[in-house]
Amino acid sequence: MQNWISAFSWLNVHFLLMGLWVTIYISVISVILSFIIGSILGIIRYSKIKFVSKIVGFIIDIIRNVPLLLIIFFTYFGLPNFGLRPETIPAAVIAMTVFESSMIAEIVRSGIQSVSTGQMEGARSTGMSFVQALWHVVLPQAYKNMIPTIISQFVSLIKDTSLATIIVVPEMMQHAQVIYGQNSNYILPMFAALAVLYFIVCFTLSVIGNVIGKHLT
Repeated sequence: MQNWISAFSWLNVHFLLMGLWVTIYISVISVILSFIIGSILGIIRYSKIKFVSKIVGFIIDIIRNVPLLLIIFFTYFGLPNFGLRPETIPAAVIAMTVFESSMIAEIVRSGIQSVSTGQMEGARSTGMSFVQALWHVVLPQAYKNMIPTIISQFVSLIKDTSLATIIVVPEMMQHAQVIYGQNSNYILPMFAALAVLYFIVCFTLSVIGNVIGKHLT
């Protein structure tokens, strides 16, 4: 019990919360960017633009089937070979965004395809262009159907930020490692704290997603 009490000293708790802030920061930026980029890529795949859609689909399939850890490694250690030298946090954001965008792209493509083709045909019959019908009729219905899946994917992204500790990003997992690295008796308390903090953040996001989903139905 004494180990647990000393493990959660104010200094350690404050240090862990600083890591939580970095985790949330990386997650929020990655979520926003991946949602925008993934949506664009998903629409391109659905639209079947000559050559472009196939190339985009090929790249997405490659990224989706490569471990996120390798993408993080390549971003941080590989990009310098091309003249780009991102710091640890930007490198993590880039890697997370690239990986998550490919996942969101497939979700968006499937979501659009789940909307009845009659919706597109009906919109086109009123004189709308393909883009107008997609934007005003198909996408609103598709995104409403996609909310649970997208939220689930974003929850996974938040948990995946822990992988960024491999390039010493000062996020929550890395800070926990620093704490129990000073005293091995703190390992169990730190992992318990990590479990609680990840649960709070992910559960909060899930609740927000459920509220949005009920509001739109």
